[in-house]
Amino acid sequence: LSPYRHRGSCNPNSRKGRDSVGGGGFSLSSIIIIITIISRGFSVELGRQLMELNTNTIKDAFDRVAKKQKLSASKTQEVIDQVGHEIVQALENLNSTMTTDEGAGPAKSILADLNKRLTEVSPASQLEGPQKELNVALSKYGKVIEKAFIPDIAKSYRNVEFDMQIVNQIIATHFYRQGLFDLGDCFIDEAGAPDSSALKAPFLEMYQILEELKAKNLEPALKWVSVHHDRLCQTGSTLELKLHRLQFVEILKKGDRNEALKYARSYLAPFAAVHMCEIQKLMACLLWVGRLESSPYAELLSSPHWEEVSAELTQECCRLLGQSYESPLYVTIAAGTQGLPTLLKLANVMAAKKQEWQTMKQLPVPVDLGSEFQFHSIFVCPVSRDQGSEENPPMMLPCGHVLCKQSISKLSKSNTRIFKCPYCPVEANVGNCKQLYF
Repeated sequence: LSPYRHRGSCNPNSRKGRDSVGGGGFSLSSIIIIITIISRGFSVELGRQLMELNTNTIKDAFDRVAKKQKLSASKTQEVIDQVGHEIVQALENLNSTMTTDEGAGPAKSILADLNKRLTEVSPASQLEGPQKELNVALSKYGKVIEKAFIPDIAKSYRNVEFDMQIVNQIIATHFYRQGLFDLGDCFIDEAGAPDSSALKAPFLEMYQILEELKAKNLEPALKWVSVHHDRLCQTGSTLELKLHRLQFVEILKKGDRNEALKYARSYLAPFAAVHMCEIQKLMACLLWVGRLESSPYAELLSSPHWEEVSAELTQECCRLLGQSYESPLYVTIAAGTQGLPTLLKLANVMAAKKQEWQTMKQLPVPVDLGSEFQFHSIFVCPVSRDQGSEENPPMMLPCGHVLCKQSISKLSKSNTRIFKCPYCPVEANVGNCKQLYF
């Protein structure tokens, strides 16, 4: 199959799109911004991701250092114990001579004997070997680190104009998303950014609800879903049902069948039309009041249900705020870290050829990113290298190959003649081409 058949693949090189990368929709400018953010050290996630580049070699070197350190520490403690034992014995002997009138002679003899024993123990010579081995392992570990990591990653990005106020807001929002409100406030204050109350308030409410969920208090969460009931229904969310299910089970655990039935009639009945099976299962639990843990429905008591609800609540809160579930800063840095080795290698190759890659309009190589970073598809015409758009949409030929509309127009001489597909012998006319929607 041609790489440009309509199979979800796309050309990584684009003139208008400035290098749509790996089908993930990241432009060259986006990659530059990503790498710039990484080089400025905005997240500890960078360290974790970079460690994975050469993790086996580094781990082996680290394990050798750890092993040598343990041996050295063990030997050091052994020598300390030996020296301590000799000194304690000498002190006991000295104390015994202090009770007699034999004078200083025995004391001098005891000290001379101690000196002789310490010379025989020879702490320095015993520690020299293990310490030397540890130093060698540490030296080699440092070289492995230097070889695995490139200290200067600045050459992999261009100097671009940043709106630092937006960058500061992104960082502060990341802290708020993680529940690090004091850290976010401190950052906003030191960065001299505008008041962050609007950024902070929604996440503060979310974490207050999550903290209550950890304490098995469902009231704040139930109140929140009640307020946002209509919007949650529009997205097809089942969060409200899951919260009421947990509350129903909590009532059953107290052994109050009547209260549980009353709660079900008030809050579970509205879900029966769509979730009848789930409601029937909950109603059957009424027969097992006081012994639910030994019933066929014991799994309703498991803690993963609470964890699932907490995660779904976080996701729905972010969705209603117009935010992604994952922190944008985390996604940016994680994607940039994946692309960093390719960009660094490209910079080195171009430097060796005495070419300035930063002046290029498009990257000469694709930057492959994981599927988790491919948020939408972008089509790039394999003939014109233009990115598809509403004015120039992708069109599928009868043979299955895909070109942009303008390329087809040129091949067909302004839609006046039959033309041959650039990638196979099949002929086509404009009327047989179908527009594709990504």
